[in-house]
Amino acid sequence: MKGQVTKDTVVEVPANTMWDVYGCLELGRLVDQLLPDVIGRIEILEGDGSVGTLVKVTFPPGTPGTGYMKERFAKIDDEKRIRETEIVEGGYKDIGFDACLARMEIIEKDDKSSVVRTTIEYEIDDKLADLAFQITTKPLEIMAETIGKYLSEKKP
Repeated sequence: MKGQVTKDTVVEVPANTMWDVYGCLELGRLVDQLLPDVIGRIEILEGDGSVGTLVKVTFPPGTPGTGYMKERFAKIDDEKRIRETEIVEGGYKDIGFDACLARMEIIEKDDKSSVVRTTIEYEIDDKLADLAFQITTKPLEIMAETIGKYLSEKKP
């Protein structure tokens, strides 16, 4: 079975400013600083932030599952402001999902605001289809809101 979950989060920050964070390793640094109790800790295992970079996310204590996931940057498109990461170990894969890809797209709303469109695409064996309810964009929505607020307050 294949499926996807999508959520749009409006932030009061221009698209290019949001992409300056989402399009590079700055996102991981800000997650560590602002969201350790929501997302967890980000560790770069290999790479420089370009396609192929491997990161480990260690979830906060009390998070169900194995407590971590490893993601590989699958796509970074500066022109369209799209970043895709593929879970290669841990996380959803450990509970039975065959594939899981997170896409974050920064869409210009106007010159002062943008939309962070978060999509999670997944594949799971039909016998395990009842696990699909566990796929959620909520942590990534909180991340977009928090980063947007941080950047809007940082404006000169």
